[in-house]
Amino acid sequence: MIHIAETVSTGSIENFLNPEERDRLAIVMRTFLTSDEQSRFGEQRTHSIHEIPGHSSQQAMAVYEPAGRVEVPKIPSEAEELLQLAFDRARPALSRVMPSITTCRPWTYVEYGPDQHITSHLDGIAPDPLAWPRQIAGISVVISEAEVGGAFYVESSSSDRLWSTRLEHDPADGYAGGMWLAHDGADHSAAWFTAMPRTRWNVSPAPGTALVYGSQLAHGTEPVISGRVAKFISWLITEKD
Repeated sequence: MIHIAETVSTGSIENFLNPEERDRLAIVMRTFLTSDEQSRFGEQRTHSIHEIPGHSSQQAMAVYEPAGRVEVPKIPSEAEELLQLAFDRARPALSRVMPSITTCRPWTYVEYGPDQHITSHLDGIAPDPLAWPRQIAGISVVISEAEVGGAFYVESSSSDRLWSTRLEHDPADGYAGGMWLAHDGADHSAAWFTAMPRTRWNVSPAPGTALVYGSQLAHGTEPVISGRVAKFISWLITEKD
């Protein structure tokens, strides 16, 4: 049963990747991202993993990443296999805080340079929260830090405006009693979201530490001031039994 606490909580998995694994991932991505590829997945990119209903890809990118970023949605197989092994290794720790998680989706590589960041948003459980699979949390692991800036943050809020639906408890739906669903469109394209009072919690994890953040928890990153930050992100889901 999926509990609302899983979708609004945070967690960390220290040493999700050891130094040798981080070094290997950095080499794999440096080899993959030649100057031409860096440009193709950076300033020349026309699509994003983020979508906003009724908006084009370019409009969604302008909302989520107003100064751009490097985004590789399909990483080299060696990197994908290494990260999935790390997820399998971390499953016991994950199950203590988010017990409904069953699978990790394929990983995406992102990289931010000066002034680049991701604006605050919710990932959400699913377009149809009664369909399967269901997204429980995001996961992020830093490979290399920026010299200054680029910190990850989550934002909490007690505002009723964030929530749209309280589900009637039906065990067949796969949710525990008291489940609430956040409003769709909780991002900077919505005036109600940008105006909603929120409290920001910044965190700067050690490289190799995985951060886990619920799918109904607002999150983003501060702009990089100098240097570059490189990380891998994915989403943790639960599948129907």
